[in-house]
Amino acid sequence: MAENTEVVVIGGGYAGVMAANRLTLRGDVSVTLINPRPDFVHRIRLHQLVAGTGDAVVPYPEVLAEGVRLVVDSVTRIDAAGRGVALAGGGTVGYDHLVYAVGSGSADPTVPGAAGFAHPIATLEDARRLRPVLDAAPAEAAVTVVGAGPTGIETAAELAEAGRAVTLVCGGPLGPYLHARGRRSVAGRLAGLGVAVLEGPDTVVTAVTDRMVRLRDGREVPSAVTIWTAGFGVPELAARSGLSTDALGRLLTDETLTSVDDDRIVAAGDSAAPSNLPPRMSCQAAMPLGARAADTVLSRIGGKEPEPLNQSFGAQCISLGRHDGIFQFARDDIAIRFHIDGGLGARLKEKVCRAVVQHLAGEAAKPGAYKLHRISGAAKRRRRVARAEGRERAVTVERAV
Repeated sequence: MAENTEVVVIGGGYAGVMAANRLTLRGDVSVTLINPRPDFVHRIRLHQLVAGTGDAVVPYPEVLAEGVRLVVDSVTRIDAAGRGVALAGGGTVGYDHLVYAVGSGSADPTVPGAAGFAHPIATLEDARRLRPVLDAAPAEAAVTVVGAGPTGIETAAELAEAGRAVTLVCGGPLGPYLHARGRRSVAGRLAGLGVAVLEGPDTVVTAVTDRMVRLRDGREVPSAVTIWTAGFGVPELAARSGLSTDALGRLLTDETLTSVDDDRIVAAGDSAAPSNLPPRMSCQAAMPLGARAADTVLSRIGGKEPEPLNQSFGAQCISLGRHDGIFQFARDDIAIRFHIDGGLGARLKEKVCRAVVQHLAGEAAKPGAYKLHRISGAAKRRRRVARAEGRERAVTVERAV
């Protein structure tokens, strides 16, 4: 009888769970998922956890295949030569193949005072620390949300709908991804909720204190609670382990998501940089990347050539409280005029949030069922977008070894 192939997945988020579930497709593959938390974090609901309008934790048995061994611990180093990972709790776990899906968190803010007085919201621990801070603040206390991407917009809307006095400091345009028509719709809804939106280049934050946020133009915005949603960073594990990364620290891979240093290591989710052209950080990207990473590993185990990345983005959805939202359609990951807003937009957003968990649970119950990473023509569109941005390069990065 042939020996089992040991596959270790680092990170139990959207990409890691999808990859782990899919890897159970083969009966001769043993899958170990290493994650620092005992539960799955439904990250796109963290703003609801902060506002007290919902939860963001799903027990792993609901989304993780029974055959996957869960190790609750953190990886401190990857030994690529020895094919093992060192655990913070002690000991090592060996592997034949490794899926690197460590995800992302808040970028370390370089703005003076931000690290000490602004509260990030990118992780479960961040959200749980922020919740009692908001609960302790008077209802009329000024709350400032910094950053006007989806997380900032959703957090500002959720808190305003709950009765908070919220200012959204954009540091640029409101909802940079949105089409102008979609942006006007979002601005209208925020205004209806009473959110003061400060946008434009002069709204870049230059300092944060326990009582205010200072802007580039010298304005000082009163703030009893400052929430920081501007920017994401990735763990330093890959770089610390001597693997090649991009400037942000994402693992450099080719178009099959294989590390440029080691064909036994593949990456998925926010921590992957295929051809140094990483997809937009999102669960919309993470799950297809997780499925593709698993397919790459399974192809290698089966002696087949892995297929290249086929990533596509057709929309972005943003909740604007519990009763409103926007579903912004896109082509080649560029927003177009058409969007759906209002109550229907809110229902579509909620449907997407539920569908994410359903996709993971479906792959756990029936490995190989997920198909959204195989959209026809997406690979060609990816190359076309790269050319349009002036960043065209070889589809496959030359491996270092």
